[in-house]
Amino acid sequence: MSDARVCAVVVTYNRRELLVECLDAILGQTRPVEQVLVVDNASTDGTGALLRSNDYVSKGVETLSLASNEGSSGGFHAGMTEATSRDFDWLWVMDDDTVPEASALAELLNAMDRLDGLPEPSILASKVVWTDGKVHPMNRPAPHARDIDLFMAAAERGLVPIRYNTFPSLLVRTGAVRRHGAPRKGYWIWADDIDFTQRILKDEPGYVVASSVALHKTKTPHSPQEGGARFYYAVRNGLWILRGDTLRGSERIGWTYLVGFQIGQFLKYERFRPSAFLVVLRGLRDGVLKPRP
Repeated sequence: MSDARVCAVVVTYNRRELLVECLDAILGQTRPVEQVLVVDNASTDGTGALLRSNDYVSKGVETLSLASNEGSSGGFHAGMTEATSRDFDWLWVMDDDTVPEASALAELLNAMDRLDGLPEPSILASKVVWTDGKVHPMNRPAPHARDIDLFMAAAERGLVPIRYNTFPSLLVRTGAVRRHGAPRKGYWIWADDIDFTQRILKDEPGYVVASSVALHKTKTPHSPQEGGARFYYAVRNGLWILRGDTLRGSERIGWTYLVGFQIGQFLKYERFRPSAFLVVLRGLRDGVLKPRP
């Protein structure tokens, strides 16, 4: 896989210092990328000037500047659409607070050499941890054990078949993006990556590569239910997925339970305050009544 052409796609918004860590980690990979494309979601903290500086331009970092902040989903839609139009085999996507270990990309690509008869993947994902070394609660992969023999064979090779995954340090074939489309813009934040990967992995294989590790450098190891008013997006987007085309019929039961469980956890975390119920009700209303992206 050494001849595979890889473009790193990073979405950023007003996190200049974290972006520096992310880009330095990408540029310091033991297996270099062919291109780095940063989508700047109209940052106002000097990110644009940083990206235009010779420090990064000379290293081949290209910037796609958006006229306004289009959220995570809009940023990844723009970046992956642009990168897919070029001659790359894989897109390595992540947020600006992702810091991959130096061998992260090499380990993802090396997984292709140990498939030994396993179906070739459209998606390969790193193990994403917080600063304590534990898997980040926001980035837990969804193991896919529908075919238990395939699952066990993959496990023997250090791979875990997955049904969906999040964006930090996600390697996706450009061909899969062309077949299934880029992330849908209207999700804004949360579940845009789940919708995107579910769409691809509904019919195509993907694996977590445990030996590839990336740090998701959030302030705390939080879950969506700790997101306050932003939990609205978790509810609305969760219902959009339930109404959408990425789930098989039998999977809708489990997904309904997951959305309900998260709502219960959110209300408990917020101590059942009236404002928390309003967040949930708004999410339920818009998730049912508003058109899906």
